[in-house]
Amino acid sequence: MAATSIKAKPDADSIAEFIAEFEHSGTRETIGKESLFLAEGDTAYVLAVDGTDERAVMAGRFGVSHLESLIQINRNRMDKNRFIQNLLLNDMLLVDIYNQAKKLKIPVTGKRVVFLIKSRSETESIVMETLRSLFATGIKDFITSVEEGHVILIKALEKTEDYPEVQHIADVIVDTLGMEAMVGVRVAFGTITEELKEVSGSYREAKTALEVGRIFYPQKRVLNYKVLGIGRLIHQLPEKLCEMFLDEVFEGNAAGSFEEEELTAVYTFFENNLNISETARKLYVHRNTLVYRLEKIQKKTGLDVRVFEDAMTFKIALMVEKHMRAMKEKEHSSEDAI
Repeated sequence: MAATSIKAKPDADSIAEFIAEFEHSGTRETIGKESLFLAEGDTAYVLAVDGTDERAVMAGRFGVSHLESLIQINRNRMDKNRFIQNLLLNDMLLVDIYNQAKKLKIPVTGKRVVFLIKSRSETESIVMETLRSLFATGIKDFITSVEEGHVILIKALEKTEDYPEVQHIADVIVDTLGMEAMVGVRVAFGTITEELKEVSGSYREAKTALEVGRIFYPQKRVLNYKVLGIGRLIHQLPEKLCEMFLDEVFEGNAAGSFEEEELTAVYTFFENNLNISETARKLYVHRNTLVYRLEKIQKKTGLDVRVFEDAMTFKIALMVEKHMRAMKEKEHSSEDAI
């Protein structure tokens, strides 16, 4: 109960009689010891006004009208949220998408893109509130969540906006949440859509980008589905094919026998375009020490990573091994959940 004055507190018996009369005959207002009015919605609200004269009755009717408007606004917001969630999960027929979008006054055409923001589950509400302050949510843009720790932003774009602008929006989200909300996040986005029915596809792409980034590009804070490189290709490989490739490259399970300093050396070597001198400088080691570590890898695999073709084979094999490890972790987590 909420009240502006203790005098307006209605008698419990009067309320019970009023509700009973409404259920029996549909009467929505009554004048007794005080003026009682009923606002309908998913929940019924009784408004009590201290007074029974014409001014009190007018104030009560005005109050009920305003209350029902607020109820309708909230209902529309909830209806929109359910619609957006079903749309993202692809749980709607095409005809239902168009019919409900028309009812909710959501344009079915127009450029949109889906952002998926990954944060710790306990900071999800902070992320949602910060995004609502950044964008015109509920009008052109929509914010929702269908999975714990993942916040979804469907952003409407201007006709002239393209991927550079989308990248900038993603950077702004990461920076704003980091500086103002003190929340570290990763942001992925799918391809730009032209129609509302395509939004679920952009969402799936953003999910893929987030997963590919988690496995192959953990240092990246923003992930664009269109720019995932070879990671996206490897992510789609079936388990059997991956096993065959790893058996071919890493005979005798060499993938698990590398020392940390060997892997650090080879990753830095790749980052510096196979340049021995530059890599040694970055690692603060002597050139001969680096060569020794790379030769140890050659003894274990038969691949000389100083040669471009072998370097590519080795790098791809490491990525495939990461992909295999991620698949096994996913299988184990699924088994634990059963």
